[in-house]
Amino acid sequence: MHSLLLAIALIPAAGHAGSGFVHIPAGEFRSVLKYEDVTGPVKVPAFALMRTPVSNADFLAFVRKHPEWQRGRAAPVFVEADHYLSHWQSPLVPGPNAAPQQPVTRISWFAATAYCESLNARLPTWNEWEYVAAADRTRRDARSDPAWREELLRWYAEPSSGTLPPVGRQAANAYGIQDMHGLVWEWTQDYAAMLVSGDNRTQSDPDKAKFCGAGALAIEDKEDFAVMMRVAMLSSLEAVNSTSNLGFRCARSIP
Repeated sequence: MHSLLLAIALIPAAGHAGSGFVHIPAGEFRSVLKYEDVTGPVKVPAFALMRTPVSNADFLAFVRKHPEWQRGRAAPVFVEADHYLSHWQSPLVPGPNAAPQQPVTRISWFAATAYCESLNARLPTWNEWEYVAAADRTRRDARSDPAWREELLRWYAEPSSGTLPPVGRQAANAYGIQDMHGLVWEWTQDYAAMLVSGDNRTQSDPDKAKFCGAGALAIEDKEDFAVMMRVAMLSSLEAVNSTSNLGFRCARSIP
């Protein structure tokens, strides 16, 4: 039975280019976040993750089948009308500013969630994303390597105003996953619970109870600047927001 479920998890989603899922084995790791209710390493159950972020071609196939998510038709409560897919030439024509194999961006959390649900999938949790993002080409956890950290920081320091490369151009990491760094920021399922403080003096501040999840998290590893920047960006967003360098990929739970 387990082998059958694994085979299903690895089947590429029909009609969506480049959207194959890769099995990620269970494991544990030291998260950059410190959870008040977790001591020691964070345990991550086995799951499946898209090899690459969702592309414009992938999302175009989705909005053709689900017109309620087309630009101009998506409900304002779910998207920012002025920003949602605003770089596409028209609702069903991505055009010259959104090449088919470039990662889709200017997507709200709601739209990303709906896309994943259409594939019987979901957005990855932060722990799942961080767990896979810790890997380089040969090691499942390369974060202690200063050279690798410096390589990541060079990308985060670059302006994001240029044309985005196609998905899948980077070498796969040790899990077989591509583009975890160096292409786009990515939505996670639980982004709204990531309002954190890097100052331990504020961790007992009762005002933090006003914010969803704020009392649960603190920055544990202040040297992992690249991942801290991801946390800071995600924790600043609302679910309707979209930006020119924010995309997503989907995940599937494995029973």
